[in-house]
Amino acid sequence: MKNPSKLSEVLMMFVLLFLAFGSLVTAQSKASAQPKLQWQRCLGGGDEDQASCIEQTKDGGYIVVGRTYSNDGDVSGNHGTDDLWIVKIDKNGKIQWEECIGGTETDGGWSVKQTADGGYVVAGYAFGESKDGNVEYDLLLVKLDETGKIQWQRSYGGSGYDYAMSVQQTRDGGYIVAGSTNSNDRDVSENHGLFDYWVLKLDSDGNIQWQSCFGGSSPDYAQSIQQTVDGGYIVVGYTSSSDGDVKEKHRFDDIWIVKLDETGKIQWQKCLGGNGDDAGFAVRQTLDRGYIMVGHTYSDEGDVSFYHEDGDGWVVKLDENGKIQWHRCLGGKLDDGARSVQQTSDGGYIVAGYTYSDDGDVSGNRGDRDAWLVKLDSNGNIEWQKCLGGSSEDDAYSVLQSSDGGYVVAGYTFSNDKDVKGNHGNYDIWIVKLGY
Repeated sequence: MKNPSKLSEVLMMFVLLFLAFGSLVTAQSKASAQPKLQWQRCLGGGDEDQASCIEQTKDGGYIVVGRTYSNDGDVSGNHGTDDLWIVKIDKNGKIQWEECIGGTETDGGWSVKQTADGGYVVAGYAFGESKDGNVEYDLLLVKLDETGKIQWQRSYGGSGYDYAMSVQQTRDGGYIVAGSTNSNDRDVSENHGLFDYWVLKLDSDGNIQWQSCFGGSSPDYAQSIQQTVDGGYIVVGYTSSSDGDVKEKHRFDDIWIVKLDETGKIQWQKCLGGNGDDAGFAVRQTLDRGYIMVGHTYSDEGDVSFYHEDGDGWVVKLDENGKIQWHRCLGGKLDDGARSVQQTSDGGYIVAGYTYSDDGDVSGNRGDRDAWLVKLDSNGNIEWQKCLGGSSEDDAYSVLQSSDGGYVVAGYTFSNDKDVKGNHGNYDIWIVKLGY
């Protein structure tokens, strides 16, 4: 052998290529393989309980928020009709602490995030009697420490109906909140008519730094907000308006996505939809600085194509300027919808919602309405889908990819068979952990 060192280099190169190819195949195989149910937990009591949002915490567990009518079972300290209910569980779904927040009237939570100090911020609504005896619906924001103790809580709004759907801690330590309002007094100004998107920028103590109403003369409802890499914000929901801030709307309700700068001014807005009612429920910025949005559609033309029937989940990928790059209808012949989305570590997307179907894109329906998970690749192609539930009504409101590469889903269940075990009675919060 004239040059054994050269031969060694060549052999080593082949070994490295072989290992790299093997790792790629394994990663692709794992991404396209349907995960298995590792554990599930029903949380609640003898009355109605429902989860709206779940987030993984720094200790590997999870924080869940929603509402409860119960005051037994897992629930303690309910103040009245229904309360905002926040539950901290460990990585296996065991309750570490739970807290009911509210008054004697209707209260609930829609969004929760862990904050930089290890605590939590929760956004929702509080329904009660004002100082002048009128009934009001206020946007509610609560800051808790890591043990669930309330550090402060604030209500925002006017003399009408005001509520929050989404909250995030901003990079300056404050908070951005999105919801809707039909007020035009007190904390709210420049409402366009009926319900508007309402966005509030708060400091770390909950003081309003700025607030803005967005919309037109018909109802507009914001569902999700996220701070973007440029310091601004992306908001999605749906609109019935075709005037004011809303441009180029289709026939009925449209998904309305709005890009704001850091001061709350509109940089661009876009209506998405067709000849039926369309609504957006979640938006996230993607690694390429674009956006992924999910919702539901009842349209079969306009921006929508390959519609199945009777309502589909709809996933839309936009570039950073709001131009559609691709979109995908998900469903079958019956009603289906998407409520939550997250970009996954492989560059694809995990989508959660509900399905009544058992055809088209859907297989394995457990009965009635199921919670439904769909894994998409980076171009919107289905890699796998999974129905979760029992013979009764089940739904998924929030999904995330967990730190171990699996998935966690939160919603509610009325079932107590098949995938569901331990229902306390009536509707329970349902948490499902999937993995490989």
